[in-house]
Amino acid sequence: MSQVGVRALRSAALLTSGALAVSVLAGCSSGDEGGGARAVPADIAAAARADVADGGTLRWAVDALPATFNAFQADADAATARVAGAVLPALFTLDERGRPQPNPNYLESAEIIEREPRQVVRYRLNQQAVWSDGREIGAADFVAQWQALRGRDSAYWTARNAGYERIEKIERGADDLEVRVTFAKRYADWKSLFTPLYPKEVTGSPTAFNDGARTRLPKSAGPFRLKAVDAKAGTLTLVRDPRWWGEPAKLERLVLRAVPRDGRAKALTTKAVDIADVDASLAARVDRAVREGKAGAPGSPAPGSAAPGGAAPSGAVPDGPAPAPAPDAKAPSDALKSWATAHGSDEAKAAAARAARLRDRQAAVAYEAEQRALRGYVIRRTLEPAFTQLALNGESGPLADERVRRAVARALDRRQLARTVLAPVGLPAEPLGSHLALAGQDAYADSSGALGDQDTEEALSLLADAGFTPEGARASAAPKEGTKAGSEASGAPSKSPSGTPTGSAAGSPAGAASPAAAPAAPAASPRAGAGADATAVDVPSDEGLYIVGDPQSADDPWTGTYVLAPAPAAAVHSRLVLGQARAVTSALSAPDTTTAPDTTTGGEAATGRSAAPAGSTERGQAAEPARPADDPKPARAAAQPAQAPRAAGDTEPDTGTASGDTPAPQQPKAQGGAPGAYAPAGTAAPSGQGKAPSPAAGAPVGPLGKDGQPLTLRFVLPSGPGSESLRAVGEKIVAMLDRVGVRTEISKVPDASFFKDHIASGDYDLALYSWPGTAFPATDGRPIYAKPEPATDGSLLVEQNYTRVGTDHIDQLFERAAAELDEKAARDLVRQADARIWAAAGSIPLFQRPELVAVKKNVVNAGAFGFATPRYENIGFAAPKKK
Repeated sequence: MSQVGVRALRSAALLTSGALAVSVLAGCSSGDEGGGARAVPADIAAAARADVADGGTLRWAVDALPATFNAFQADADAATARVAGAVLPALFTLDERGRPQPNPNYLESAEIIEREPRQVVRYRLNQQAVWSDGREIGAADFVAQWQALRGRDSAYWTARNAGYERIEKIERGADDLEVRVTFAKRYADWKSLFTPLYPKEVTGSPTAFNDGARTRLPKSAGPFRLKAVDAKAGTLTLVRDPRWWGEPAKLERLVLRAVPRDGRAKALTTKAVDIADVDASLAARVDRAVREGKAGAPGSPAPGSAAPGGAAPSGAVPDGPAPAPAPDAKAPSDALKSWATAHGSDEAKAAAARAARLRDRQAAVAYEAEQRALRGYVIRRTLEPAFTQLALNGESGPLADERVRRAVARALDRRQLARTVLAPVGLPAEPLGSHLALAGQDAYADSSGALGDQDTEEALSLLADAGFTPEGARASAAPKEGTKAGSEASGAPSKSPSGTPTGSAAGSPAGAASPAAAPAAPAASPRAGAGADATAVDVPSDEGLYIVGDPQSADDPWTGTYVLAPAPAAAVHSRLVLGQARAVTSALSAPDTTTAPDTTTGGEAATGRSAAPAGSTERGQAAEPARPADDPKPARAAAQPAQAPRAAGDTEPDTGTASGDTPAPQQPKAQGGAPGAYAPAGTAAPSGQGKAPSPAAGAPVGPLGKDGQPLTLRFVLPSGPGSESLRAVGEKIVAMLDRVGVRTEISKVPDASFFKDHIASGDYDLALYSWPGTAFPATDGRPIYAKPEPATDGSLLVEQNYTRVGTDHIDQLFERAAAELDEKAARDLVRQADARIWAAAGSIPLFQRPELVAVKKNVVNAGAFGFATPRYENIGFAAPKKK
């Protein structure tokens, strides 16, 4: 994604879908930069300009035509960014590692020339840089944009003013080509400003800014200019700008065509577009068509079936609507029988057989036509500069207790979740270790060690320390009269003081049936929200909708800074809690001869349960997935089969594991130990003395509770098409939480209300959504993780911190990083802030999202850009090779 897109859209979360010259990326350039992580290279079929044909029209699919051409308004979207990147000045662009680089088309130089008493930046403009009417780009344009975005004039409807409010004055320098910007407060991310740069005719008045720029751009200054918008046809046309002083655009026209996500397959098969972002299902269909074309197998299996020879496709197995299938290959005897029936004496059977054979022939023709069309495309793939996180709402309920949030985090196998999404599409399945930078960026460092990796025993310790025990759940009071279970618990249930949604099955004494109580459940347990097809393969979706949310009125539970350091007393207490956790685990793992397990809570059997319709609430009881081969704890996995009953008289030392299996104590990884990060309350002390091994892997814990209230969390997930992988990840999380006694209720809600009515308003306990990456984490990360503050009217000002979890220390680190002009020192402060965010456990980064783009085979310098800014003037079609 280009810098324009990232900066314009940082004001909102990436949610579910309705959702540059690049070399192989090197690792860190020095020492600790990049945290040792390597980025995935962009995939754009890079070609020299001499190898790109002159002329032609490229049709580029977008979700919808831009609602506005003003990238600084709240409803600016990816199409807005695409237009701005092609027609407006970008003083700095991003390279493949997300680093801002001066754009020589507009700048001769840009540098800090004074630091004291005020920071002064001098821009030296390219003397050829002019607007489309011939006027030079100059200081007047900088001044107008600053005054519109600095936040002092409420007449301007702006979505953000980050950085502009720090400017004290802007003035002409030694000549018309020099612009001097003086800052009242030092600003490290000054390179983020004035990109895109609008002409003063757009930013000079509120009317032009608010209304005029929504539908037209009076002037431009890029390789393309806006020619026409046809709302009826759903197209926007850009053409070469004859006044462009740089290298001329290779394309004659660039047409943005509105194609909804569910219409991308048809657009490709009808060859209506040349480039389109696609989900994993459609990417797999394109991969299959290309593979079959190379194999010369027109009669290959239908989509969704096994590839020839049992080979798995390079992409994920489709889980969306399949194309017309090819007729099933029939054995010679079946084919002969069909022919005989069609030509037999029984007229009724003959007519039916002839109709069936006709349908088979038509399906074969349609399938082969689709395959021929898809073979003209190729899937280009990389990691998108965006990441998916698990958000934990810390405003109220059980998750207001930091120990419960940390327990949830310690229950997660993030590597397994990353594999679920990334491995099927052929991308590195590595969990993300930072909230503020992505792999390959200079600021990236894996700070997850501030919280710790997956560890069931640590999770149980934290929960026990917070007061959640099996006894608390077993002493559950009888449900109040009128309490409903099943679908009536759906929609937007209110929370009880304990955080359990009212009107749900959460209050039942036994809770959902655990896999521990139903040995047959793992084999037959359906995946919540997976629809009728319980065997669908986990595949990623391409969430791409940016929406701005609203704050919720509530009391602020975070009133102080949490500085938690290990101490001798804390270590002793932690060992005692761990001992309690081991005793609880041992008791729960033993057969319960006093109470029969409840396998039908909420009116649904533990196995064979059908998926609830959109908007319903389900009790999370997914089966625990098999432990991967590369799991860091193989000894525990091999200790004994899950729930293996022990014969009478078969006694062993009380170690919690099979005989002879005594794994070393688990500790958080050393990584992430940024200065200022401390171990959370309830986490075991570094010493392993007295710490017994945890129980065998796969042995789930029964439901936990406190004061008669089961520990149940409402997990909100979108229900619409294209969200299959988000739900698949959610279901795996449900299974992981179930193993530590945390029960969940999956509430599937319509995509249209997922963000505004649930995430932004705080009506959830757990949720999955994404944030875009950024080259300027000190600026763009602050509103996402800032400590919520109470407003004068009693509401809570959360900015973009929809988890409602923050601390004063995190805010201070962001402020210091934003004012630190030494780049290395600023990166260190960002890493410290990230470690603190990990320790607070309000959001858990899971994985960087896949970027999958279907591109006509002869299109070059376009595709999966990753972080790098597209060079629109270089995009085009490959020139015919000279013989």
